[in-house]
Amino acid sequence: MNKLIVILGPTASGKTDLSIKIAKKYNGEVVSADSRQVYKGMNIGSGKITKKEMQGIPHYLLDVANPKTRFTVAQYQKLALKAIKIIQKRGKLPILVGGTGFYIQSIVDGIVIPEVKPDWKLRKKLERMTTEQMFEKLKILDPKRAESIDSKNPRRLIRALEIVLSTNTSIPVLSRVENQDMDILQIGVKKSSEELKKLINRRLLKRLNKNTLINEVKKLHKVLSWKRLEEFGLEYRFVAQYLQNKLTYQEMIDKIQIESEHYVKRQTTWFKRDKRIYWIENNKEAMQVIDKFIKK
Repeated sequence: MNKLIVILGPTASGKTDLSIKIAKKYNGEVVSADSRQVYKGMNIGSGKITKKEMQGIPHYLLDVANPKTRFTVAQYQKLALKAIKIIQKRGKLPILVGGTGFYIQSIVDGIVIPEVKPDWKLRKKLERMTTEQMFEKLKILDPKRAESIDSKNPRRLIRALEIVLSTNTSIPVLSRVENQDMDILQIGVKKSSEELKKLINRRLLKRLNKNTLINEVKKLHKVLSWKRLEEFGLEYRFVAQYLQNKLTYQEMIDKIQIESEHYVKRQTTWFKRDKRIYWIENNKEAMQVIDKFIKK
């Protein structure tokens, strides 16, 4: 049976470094599961791995979409499954790596994602609501989706409501329907909340060093509106607001830090629901779990 290893966990927990070590040891190739790393030009703010950091390990699902367009979970699922099959056919071990819970679940559980076309009349109606009102509505209509969604991201809230209102149902989960031919091991990278706060802060200051992140957002603004940039959340939202003089430099840093910590809580809540995940605290533990999985 074809095997798939999933490395998941909250932002800044060290998934990328672990995935490279695993890929080198077990002849693997990496498929990204990050909703912002799919976009071209969004490198620093999304924490996209560099060519040097890849150490020669092939990576898939990076830079596959234009940030001007909407990239859906259905599109991700199709491309990711295709990449996984290509890796397996080549006799390599596919390693799915990321923190976007919905992307990961679309592969692990074979969620059937309805192909819902944009309903512009409904969207205009929803746009008149506040993000808080949309989030409350989603919690009633699709509580599972509400657990993982960015509650301050109007674009994602509108799309989630559009799907549930158009289909009159929450997104169904059909356990492992798509993946009956795959043996899947999910490994979660565990860090304390205090440790994650420090890691987020250290990473943020590194990204802001020599204005690299700010320059990236400036460059993206040449082709994207401020509104579109803010829709991407976290660093992109608050750097965009800073560049519009809506925030001071320190306010920008504080808001990115606080919102990143909130995002970690949402990610943790999402992942903790899945009892199949092996939570590890260090690389040695991960390798021990993988050894058993590979040999069985």
